[in-house]
Amino acid sequence: MPELLRDASRRVVGARQVLRAVAAGNAERVFIARDADPFITQPVVNACEKSGVRFEEVGTMQQLGKDCGIGVKAAVAGILKA
Repeated sequence: MPELLRDASRRVVGARQVLRAVAAGNAERVFIARDADPFITQPVVNACEKSGVRFEEVGTMQQLGKDCGIGVKAAVAGILKA
């Protein structure tokens, strides 16, 4: 998983950006931190299920942020279609 995010040329970080990408049909795969608040992550899960976008839970918010190459925690990240 970390390799996918690090190597992705197009990615989005954050629940709002991921929700927009899923709604627009631009998201290929979504990653959700296990320790993130369900209030934030549940709408993303619902949108992915509705749109048929693959999603998976991953380690911590800290690790997800690091895998995305940002200096802060991230609850949700996604890889965009090429």
